[in-house]
Amino acid sequence: MASFHLHMWLSLLLLLLLPFIFLLKKKLNSKHLPPGPPRLPIIGNLHQLGTLPHYSLWQLSKKYGPVMLLQFGQVPTLIISSAEAAKELIKINDLNSCSRPRLAGTGRLSYNYLDIAFTPYGDYWREIKKICVLELFSAKRVQSFQSVREEEVGLFIDSILKSSSSSSPVDLSEKIMSLTANVTCRVAFGNSFATRGFTQERFQEVIHEALAKLGGFSASDFFPYVGWIVDRVTGLHSKLERSFQELDEFYQKIIEDHIQKGKEKHGHQDIVDVLLDLERYQTESEGIQFSKSHIKAIIMMVVKETLRLHPPGTLLITRETMSQFSINGYEIYPKTRVHVNAWAIGRDPKTWKNPEEFFPERFIDNSIDFRGQNYEFLPFGGGRRVCPGMTMALCLLEIALANLLFCFDWKLPGNMKEADINMEEASGSGLAIRAENFLRSLVT
Repeated sequence: MASFHLHMWLSLLLLLLLPFIFLLKKKLNSKHLPPGPPRLPIIGNLHQLGTLPHYSLWQLSKKYGPVMLLQFGQVPTLIISSAEAAKELIKINDLNSCSRPRLAGTGRLSYNYLDIAFTPYGDYWREIKKICVLELFSAKRVQSFQSVREEEVGLFIDSILKSSSSSSPVDLSEKIMSLTANVTCRVAFGNSFATRGFTQERFQEVIHEALAKLGGFSASDFFPYVGWIVDRVTGLHSKLERSFQELDEFYQKIIEDHIQKGKEKHGHQDIVDVLLDLERYQTESEGIQFSKSHIKAIIMMVVKETLRLHPPGTLLITRETMSQFSINGYEIYPKTRVHVNAWAIGRDPKTWKNPEEFFPERFIDNSIDFRGQNYEFLPFGGGRRVCPGMTMALCLLEIALANLLFCFDWKLPGNMKEADINMEEASGSGLAIRAENFLRSLVT
């Protein structure tokens, strides 16, 4: 009987001690977690993001360091804000952290995570990357679209000439976006908008709307179990569906058009042709030519400096960890989302002298490149998830910039000075952020 009472009291004591043991273990483990700001109940650190998350996170990193752990709703989120930490993440722990989270916007607009940019790491990603590297964005394929780039840049220059004849400022931002859309459409689909029954303006609107959905706030991304209710009440879900349906109808029309013309089509293949060929195999300019190496080098310095100050995505596409690893001595656990702040890294005074100054000459004796091997400069990401379309983008960027500099002299309208140009990014989460105000200049 005494033995029974002893066991009963020991069991009761153990039950009383369990919560304290759990709290003690949690406290001990928390010592190995990265630092971060205090959290509010339920929302965590969401209130600290602001309208420009990359800037808000940069400010927080000044206090809490280049490796921070924040809580966005129910989701632990690691923030990387230095070249050293980015190298440790992307080079040393790339395999541990190269997956993608399943988010509402990316899931719907990528046909349930079939897009290479948003699909989680695994066999499917390896296969689709192989197709991108060997078929869609190979050096040979990029070179095959040279005539498209030259022709569209020629039309781009002509449109600036026509606009400049009235002596009024040229909306350069609009024309550059138009050039990008035209080249993308022709490379991917084989023709420009006029022959597809989809106006250029509407195509750009739909793409911008889709990017806004990809980069915008979705409650279900941070509160997986109940957030979908909020998304439906706020109308976000229906807006996402409308964007998806419009893009889907456009893509379907493109595919049907290629299938119908497939047998009679000869010569140059666009990307849809290549993809349809792969599917079949599985189932059965007027622009100026530049050749002088020093001119190219100057242009590339300007490109590099622009990408340093204004990367295409201020925050790289969100990663998700798959296993436990450590960075800077801190333990990082599976299912943690990871944001690499490319904007902050490009402005780190430890790496860049006078980082806020636009100074292309800094690259004269500097071997730093943007292809993902130099972690102080990551406009296109790095590691396994580096942007596969980087070469395609750079080819267009170089020839367009070269022609703009060669064909025209530029000045600001009226009494406007260089210091008056507002280069602040538009609000958003960091995906494809653009300047808040369009650039308008006079051609002379």
